[in-house]
Amino acid sequence: MNEADNKEKAAAGGKRGEMIVVCSAKGGIGRTVLAVNLAVALTKKNIQIGLLDASFQFGDVALALDLHPTFTVKDAVESLAHMDRHTLAGYLIHHHSGVKVLAAPERPEQADLVTAEAVEQICDLLLAHHDYVIVDTGAGLQEKTLQLLEKADHVFMMTTLEMTAVKNTKLMLETLEVLGLREKTQLIVNRATMESVLKASDVPDMLGMEGAIFVPNDFQLVSQSLNIGIPFVLNQAKSEMAKTVFKMAEQLISRREISTFKPKAGSFFQQLFGRAAKA
Repeated sequence: MNEADNKEKAAAGGKRGEMIVVCSAKGGIGRTVLAVNLAVALTKKNIQIGLLDASFQFGDVALALDLHPTFTVKDAVESLAHMDRHTLAGYLIHHHSGVKVLAAPERPEQADLVTAEAVEQICDLLLAHHDYVIVDTGAGLQEKTLQLLEKADHVFMMTTLEMTAVKNTKLMLETLEVLGLREKTQLIVNRATMESVLKASDVPDMLGMEGAIFVPNDFQLVSQSLNIGIPFVLNQAKSEMAKTVFKMAEQLISRREISTFKPKAGSFFQQLFGRAAKA
């Protein structure tokens, strides 16, 4: 039995945190803003929060928190052979809110160094050390995003009132349906109060989703938050956007169930193409 097997066996008997993945079918939807503010909002509950920037090519989590990483996920991957949850802590950046961040690589070409096996191991180590791990992903159905969606306990699927966003979100949800992941997915309609031909209240019906969360539109607030690197739940806690995020945090806390590690099923592509072959 090798070292990795020993780590997996040790983890199997323990508790794990809950993994929350924020995703969208296209870019510019607001994933990073939501992931960062949700992570900070959850720290108000005095629990351990990890934040993984899994937009491995062009991640902006560190920028959104005004952090300057000494280490990134690339460095963690290069040391995985001798890493446990305690040594992983040395690669995390501590934000003053209490959130601990594993940043995306500095260069887009370094994303190729982050393998599926590395993502699996890093997530397990983070989950063993935190009550929640919030994951910001890249846009669309990239292979590593699919892997993270499979591993997630809860998925926030973001869209806006733009027709292209709704169309692509529908296609992505249909794919998650095929993969058996739609039940753990919750729709987030971002910029729900923006002027549009579409009404925010119509979007969940168009996508066949119930229990959607509507995030108001406040471009100035979000823009300022990103530019100065301060999440709006910290310095604009009474804003309608902050109130919405705090409500999401409350929702997660109220339904939280710490589960044990489960054996990994077949990969997403195996499931997807396997089911397609049977059809």
